[in-house]
This record gives sequence, structure tokens and C-alpha cells, in this order.
Amino acid sequence: MNIVDERLQRKLEILADAAKYDASCASSGAGGRNSRDGKGIGSTTGSGICHAYTPDGRCVSLLKILLTNHCVYDCAYCVNRISGSGPRARFTVEEVVTLTLGFYRRNMIEGLFLSSGIIRDEDYTMEEIARVARELRQTHGFRGYIHLKAIAGADPRLIEEAGRHADRLSINTELVADASLRRLAPEKDAGVIRRAMAGVRLKLEEAKPERGGRAKPPRFAPAGQSTQIIVGADATTDREIVMRGANLYSSYGLRRVYYSAFSPIPSPAAALPLKPAPLMREHRLYQADWLLRYYGFAAEEIFEGGPAMLDLAEDPKRGWALRHADLFPLDINRAPREMLLRVPGLGVRVVDKIIAARRLGALRLDDVARVCRRIARVRPFIATPDWRPRGGETPDAAARARGPQQLELFA
Repeated sequence: MNIVDERLQRKLEILADAAKYDASCASSGAGGRNSRDGKGIGSTTGSGICHAYTPDGRCVSLLKILLTNHCVYDCAYCVNRISGSGPRARFTVEEVVTLTLGFYRRNMIEGLFLSSGIIRDEDYTMEEIARVARELRQTHGFRGYIHLKAIAGADPRLIEEAGRHADRLSINTELVADASLRRLAPEKDAGVIRRAMAGVRLKLEEAKPERGGRAKPPRFAPAGQSTQIIVGADATTDREIVMRGANLYSSYGLRRVYYSAFSPIPSPAAALPLKPAPLMREHRLYQADWLLRYYGFAAEEIFEGGPAMLDLAEDPKRGWALRHADLFPLDINRAPREMLLRVPGLGVRVVDKIIAARRLGALRLDDVARVCRRIARVRPFIATPDWRPRGGETPDAAARARGPQQLELFA
């Protein structure tokens, strides 16, 4: 039996396709609601519920749709802009609720990611988005994951209501340069976007329980907030993008900054590039972001001594190591954790295994190879009692050769 009728199926095709351009979609960090207590349906944890992630961390098990792709804004880079072409559709609140429950009950999804074009104005759109989550939670007892797009410029009370029902909220930064946003998205204001993100952070702080406090604060988006930056729609450099990402993490307590390579849309505006941004550029930015979040790098360090654009043929971690060849090789048995994390080819889990193992005795090269999948990448940068790089394997030699390598995000 079909989950949806033909009319609803057509809407779903249009609005799911329109939602694919939003990358800021993930379910990591959700709270521990589950349906095993018999008080609702859906789960973000628990037996039988799994999340599938792409290499950059995005969840692929959500129903990801727009409430509508009608939009009163005219953002030049957006396929849903008012002056754009293509089929248009709009879900009712009840239709989104029905689809979410129907797909979930058939074990096809684990939750909902809901965004929208601006329907009449920011308040009306935010109210409709929040109403979907309220209906799922309060009327139907849905306990699966919900990620809502918060609309910058909407009444903060509407965003607060959405956060009471959602696991995560996201407000897209979109373009790093304020001047580019004014030029390409004239209805949007960078200051309004930042104030909305600051408001979400304030509510997240208020929702944290106080130490020793007995009163439990109201629930608000326990998986935090995220944002998306479009890459390649203007002349912004990778240095500027990474620096802004670092600022967003520190200023607004974001869980994730997502990067989306610009791709030309049908009937593109004259102000936009004709060619898509390289997907490898997006990949390198995610690698740089990983260095910020898990490897202890500062944004300035990633570009220190190098150009403003990331090398598409070299992962940024190895690029940094080659520019600082004088710091290597590191003694694998003595180097502090923060330096081991800077060795190309060593991920966080591998470094922790090395530190735990060396407490039991000195590690040799074979010992490192047993916990590291690609020891050839690591050897030029480390020293053990039985190994020290010489000749063509030294970091200096590698810097001269500049051979292409790639850092695996989840190494």
C-alpha cells in the first residue's frame, strides 16, 4: 500500500528536491527520549534505531523537506527565490505531520528535518514550522528527532516555541561577507541573522541545569544549533570562511558549521558564477573545520605561512605539518597529546590508543602500525626506538615533494 496518494506524492517530490540544498542537517547530540516507556512513538536512541551518516557528518535517515518552496525573498543563489522558475508546492501542517508519522511507522525514517521558504513574512512562516513540531509532540506523542529551520527576523517567542519541541535549530549564515549578502540576498540582513543566533544561544544557556539546582529548566533544543555557509557564490577566500566558522563556534556555541559548495541553479542571476564550486573545496573546508573542533588548531594556524585558499591537492593538516617541518619528527613515546594530534595520519582515537599503550612500555614502529591503518603517512613525522626518518622520508623532503594526500575526517 502506498504511504501517500498521488497528489501528496507530487508535493513530496518537489519539496524534498528543494530541500536538498540545505546541508545543515544532523541528528547527533539529541536527548535520550525513547518510546520504550510506552508513552509515545519514535526514538532518537534505543534498540533498532540507527542513524546513517555521510562522511561530513550529515544524517541520512530523516524526512528532509520544505514546508513550501514558494518564497517572497529573491536571493540570487536560491532555487526557491520569487523570481525563479520551476514547479512550486506547499504542504499544510497536517500533511507534514501525516507524512512524518507514516514514514516513521514503516521504519523508513527516524525523524524530521523541516525548513521553508518565506511564505508571507518571517512570523507567519516560523509559526507554521513551530506548529508542525507542536502537533507531532503534543498531539501524537512523537519522540523521534526533529530539526527545524529557525527564521531570522521572526518574533523570538516563536523561535522559543519551536525550540521547546525541536531537538535542534539551525539558522543559516549563508554568505560570510556582509556585502555579498546585501548584494545577492537583498531581503536578508547579516545583523538580524546574528541576533537570531545569539537569541538561540541565550535560550540554550538558560536550558542548562544549574549545579545543585533542584528545578529543571524548560527543555530547549538539546542538540543545539547549527548553521550553513555557501562556498563559491562570491569571492570570499577559504581563510575568511574558516575564520568566520571559528567565530561562529565561539560566539554562538554552535554544534556544527556546514559548508555547501555553490552549484548553479536554473535561470541563474547574472551576479553568480557560471561554474559550480569544486566539491573538493567543500571537502577541504570540512577537514579544516575538523581541525578546529577536534585537533586543537586555531583558525589562524591552518593558513599560517600559506595562501588564503586551501590546497585542493593537500589536506590542511598535512599542509600545516609540511610548513612546520622543523617540529618533526616527534618522539612517539614522549610527545604530548596536543602535538601527536598534529601528526598527519593520526586521528583522535589512534592518539588516545598510543598514549594508553605507551604507559606500559616503549612503542616501536610495528606497535604504532598496529593501531594506525596507514603507517606510511605517519612515518615521516614520527620517531621510535627503531625508526627515524632519513633521506627522502624526512618531513623536509616531503615538503619539497608536496605529494597529494588526504585526511580522513573520521580517522
